Amino acid sequence: MKNWFTINNTDTLDSPALVIYPERVKANIELAISMVDDVKRLRPHIKTNKSSAAIKLMIAAGISKFKCATIAEAELLGQCGASDVLLAYQPAGPKLQRFIKVIQQYSSTNYSCVSDALVAAKEQSKEFAAAGLKIPVYIDLNVGMNRTGIIPGEDAIQLYSFVCSAPGMEPGGLHAYDGHIRDLDLNARTKACDESFKLVLDLKQKLESAGMNVPVIIAGGSPTFPIHAKRKGIECSPGTFVYWDKGYLTSCPEQSFLPAAVLVTRIISLPAPGKICTDLGHKSVAAENEISRRVFFLNAEDIQPVSQSEEHLVAEVPHDHSHKVGDILYGLPFHVCPTVALYESSFTIENGKVSGEWRTEARDRKIQF
Repeated sequence: MKNWFTINNTDTLDSPALVIYPERVKANIELAISMVDDVKRLRPHIKTNKSSAAIKLMIAAGISKFKCATIAEAELLGQCGASDVLLAYQPAGPKLQRFIKVIQQYSSTNYSCVSDALVAAKEQSKEFAAAGLKIPVYIDLNVGMNRTGIIPGEDAIQLYSFVCSAPGMEPGGLHAYDGHIRDLDLNARTKACDESFKLVLDLKQKLESAGMNVPVIIAGGSPTFPIHAKRKGIECSPGTFVYWDKGYLTSCPEQSFLPAAVLVTRIISLPAPGKICTDLGHKSVAAENEISRRVFFLNAEDIQPVSQSEEHLVAEVPHDHSHKVGDILYGLPFHVCPTVALYESSFTIENGKVSGEWRTEARDRKIQF
């Protein structure tokens, strides 16, 4: 489908805009489910979509477990009726109090969280117990990402032991995010993933040998999803699959997910020979990558972005180009997750036309609590 992204009524759509293709989202959800032997092993991260519409499509497809990173995302999942939600972000201070309020408000949802430090676990235990709660807590392991987590070893065993006996909590299991593993070659990625995951299995064996139960292991993200999907009993938590993006389309070619989120932008000026300017500024597409890896134009591959400011994206084009002011460009974001967070809502495209809107409810820091 060469021109699958084309919208026939763009005159009704102001730009820049984020548009979503629901049929592609549904296809991606079904593909993710097919990659595991049991849908109960799938725990999607909602950091990519942050939308009740996308969440409800996953629930309708049979997915009941989810992962999130913010209190707003946790609350949104409660509002959507998700049955099992892991806050994969160690709650402390005010965030812990907010989390407790969400748990109390959405009592039909089974919430859990992670911990990677004894001081944090003690605070969680105290506050959960004071609220009359008993919350599953997963030990967040650092298996090479060096962002959060505790290194598998004696300190991790001590922390897990505390969770097993502390008031207000119970052991959920182990959580290991290996987002540092991004080898383009699947064999190299698999080798690195297996080496990283061995740290988790070794710790699990030590814990169980000491008489502690490890109910669940949650592992991986998008790049290692097809690897962990083949492990028996391991819960997988990809997130980007629901919309996919140019970054993973290039770096994970073994995964057949469809790009389902597109940026619509217009050429607003032809400032000089060989140059065009669109309205796709920093506020419209994730700008953490260098300029050539922010957006890929589907219908104009001759466009090479060269500079960007808050409301403008300047690009070089051949001097004999035929682009005009007002022309529509369709762009795939290289990193869709932070791009989605820039938009209060996205427009749905069905049968080539704008058909509705999906709110990005959890882009806000706070919904109710």
